[in-house]
Amino acid sequence: MSISYSSTRGGETGLTASEAILQGLAKDGGLFVPDRIPALDHTLAELARMDYRELAYQVMKLFFDDFTEEELRGCIEKAYDEKFDTPEIAPLAYAEGAYYLELFHGATIAFKDMALSILPHLMTTSAKKNAISEEIVILTATSGDTGKAALAGFADVPGTRIMVFYPKGGVSRIQELQMVTQKGANTRVVAIHGNFDDAQTGVKKLFADRELERSMKERGFRFSSANSINIGRLVPQICYYVYAYATLLKEERIGEGDPVNIVVPTGNFGNILAAFYAKQMGLPVGKLICASNTNKVLFDFFRSGTYDRNREFVLTSSPSMDILISSNLERLIYRIGGNSPERCKELMALLSGDGKYEITEKEREGLSDFYGNFADEEETFAEIRRIYESCGYVIDTHTAVASAVYQKYLADTKDETPSIIASTASPFKFTRNVMKAMGEDVSAEDDFALVDRLSHLSGVAVPRAVKEIRNAAVLHDTECDVDGMKAVVEAFLV
Repeated sequence: MSISYSSTRGGETGLTASEAILQGLAKDGGLFVPDRIPALDHTLAELARMDYRELAYQVMKLFFDDFTEEELRGCIEKAYDEKFDTPEIAPLAYAEGAYYLELFHGATIAFKDMALSILPHLMTTSAKKNAISEEIVILTATSGDTGKAALAGFADVPGTRIMVFYPKGGVSRIQELQMVTQKGANTRVVAIHGNFDDAQTGVKKLFADRELERSMKERGFRFSSANSINIGRLVPQICYYVYAYATLLKEERIGEGDPVNIVVPTGNFGNILAAFYAKQMGLPVGKLICASNTNKVLFDFFRSGTYDRNREFVLTSSPSMDILISSNLERLIYRIGGNSPERCKELMALLSGDGKYEITEKEREGLSDFYGNFADEEETFAEIRRIYESCGYVIDTHTAVASAVYQKYLADTKDETPSIIASTASPFKFTRNVMKAMGEDVSAEDDFALVDRLSHLSGVAVPRAVKEIRNAAVLHDTECDVDGMKAVVEAFLV
């Protein structure tokens, strides 16, 4: 029986996977969700014998069932190729009692590569399947990593254009340089005067602007999104959690059916939602440990049942998590509310209006799979230093938030279940803060001198993604206020 996709807010129902991927965000502002979560149709032992590409096909085919085998395998082969610097695609490293799932071996050295390497191919294939003649325009807000990964994925892909908005001063220097040096005639990068939530809200308003949509259609364009609000971004993320379990089983670190915990540094909630979906598919997962930084809106939600974005926005050393509106949480809210679009729409209206909502006690029971906690800046830096000094393994600031929260989980629960920590970015992407945390003096050197020092201290070669931007020309220098986003989009689409 085929899987169909509907909006969490009820405005659209019965879409195929390719239709949902093309559209990105539902017209009513909701997110597309499958009408059911399919079960894995291979045993864990069978999955353990597969390489990453084969396993990814076996997972994605269950959700994207209107793609032919040839179409989907073609997308996977184009995505997971030599862009990744390791044949495993997502290897596991053991350090200090946990397994670090290294999701940063792609072209932009962050976990977003895992899904954004395949999304352009899923999207262009979907356009052909649905006889779409308009040029696809990707509008994306980024807190640092999605932007570069999306730009790299869509650069010079025929029939597409991409515009990325990022918060000026709200990303690391390496992250910014990765974006503003991006080549590709179909790419644009815009720094907005505001924070990530401002950028994300602005993009959502553009998607909801029916007048703009009509104007763009007349000129031969249609909008879509590369953010994790797109189901075509979310489903590929499920694959690496299944692969991590399969790897542990293959290496005889666990037995078939043994549970594992999964720890995820979380901002927009998409990455941990993918782990939740993996559990719903039948992957033996115990706790999903949601790690927040100082912007601990999710920790407060799991603790109190109230989601409240009315608080100070703090710029931290883990900028990809500096988020107060976790868009993908809406998919979980829809599920724990009994798959009720009316209830989901009610809560999202409260979030949009008052900036907060409260779920019922019964709905809170649906959060039992999750444990939430947070790590502040001091704890984040201390965790980087602790692991480096104990075993020489270097992690970035986002991974350190997850690792520090995992230590709190162990102290709270004494749970000895093997645990996988999502390592979401290379330490070379946040070199200054990583080196500072390691006890190094960083005051007198530029970012690239620090890159070389980090390579020497860690024994890890400087990633190609960093080498490429060392002397690259800045190609994008546009800035705008939040209320100017529509104008820069219209200027791009000429």
